[in-house]
Amino acid sequence: MNKDISKDYIPKVVSIFSGCGGLDLGFHLEGYETVWANDFSEWAVKSFREKFGDVIVHGDITQINPYTDKSIPDPDLILGGFPCQDFSVIWKQPGLNGKRGGLYRHFLEFVDSKKPKAFIAENVKGLLTANKKQAIETIMKDFESIAPGYVVKVHLYNFAEYGVPQFRERVLIVGVRVDTGYNFIHPKPTHGPNTQKPYVTAGEALKGVEEVPLNNEHINSAEKTRRMLDLISEGGNFTDIPKDHPLYVKGMISHVYRRIKLDEPAKTIIAAGGGGTWGYHYPEPRALTNRERARLQSFPDNFEFIGSVAEARRQIGNAVPPEGVRSVARRLKPLFTGEYERIDLYATLDQLSKMTIKERLDLATEEMI
Repeated sequence: MNKDISKDYIPKVVSIFSGCGGLDLGFHLEGYETVWANDFSEWAVKSFREKFGDVIVHGDITQINPYTDKSIPDPDLILGGFPCQDFSVIWKQPGLNGKRGGLYRHFLEFVDSKKPKAFIAENVKGLLTANKKQAIETIMKDFESIAPGYVVKVHLYNFAEYGVPQFRERVLIVGVRVDTGYNFIHPKPTHGPNTQKPYVTAGEALKGVEEVPLNNEHINSAEKTRRMLDLISEGGNFTDIPKDHPLYVKGMISHVYRRIKLDEPAKTIIAAGGGGTWGYHYPEPRALTNRERARLQSFPDNFEFIGSVAEARRQIGNAVPPEGVRSVARRLKPLFTGEYERIDLYATLDQLSKMTIKERLDLATEEMI
């Protein structure tokens, strides 16, 4: 145990692919501080800056060299959600061969240049199967090969199981530098079946939301949309519309005209899309406001999303739910305060390197505490 570090030490974070700051906020709420950040979206950067101050750089990460840029501090932890479109199960999963998939390598460069004690990368569920599972295998091996080495543990989180009023599955890749000797273990779910706390429901999350002034504009819905919603039950979607009804639509995916169910978490909030994809209120026949969407993403009411209604929607839908990562932030905290018993992570890394990807994913789940 390291006696030289105070238990009150504030871990310093460098954040890339930061978006509006959902991932950063989860860690800030647990006593971390972001000291440098970057994102390509002008409006997301403005929202981030509004909440966290002038620590974020607006620009193309491919034009930033972490090896030579002296303005980037040396952090304790690097966070980021590298672009996920090429890994999403919705598309054809070009993965590492896709234009965006390769952007993860810039995350790799930040870790290699700064050698933080730990890093966390967030991505969509489809990352686990992209390129016939070669994408996740390559990513893990690349991070583990960064000298002096990182023990990488990957787990698929459903954030509803960690206090978010939304069923939202995302992959968290957590790497810990081997010379720290810190045995990171993914935290067990805190909410839902077989836990001490029930899920936080959409109904609970939206109580009193009409009183919040920020980002709470109602969307103008066509009369046709309102009539369609009147045909859709609580928690239902477009498939509730009778096939012989004049308003029946076909060939759509499940989140189209989907209404919330008040006594359970909402389905996944998405960032963009055409008609019918906003997510819809119940019992009122209307689209959710951005503040309602933000509540379902576990953002506090004082978090302002800068930009148009459509731009705020994009930021909210792309964000990591801050409440969902607080357990991970707490689990990592001893690494930075020195309050832990060291183990031989070099031996751990050697053992993990001999296992298949499936065995490693299963082990990360089995050892959860």
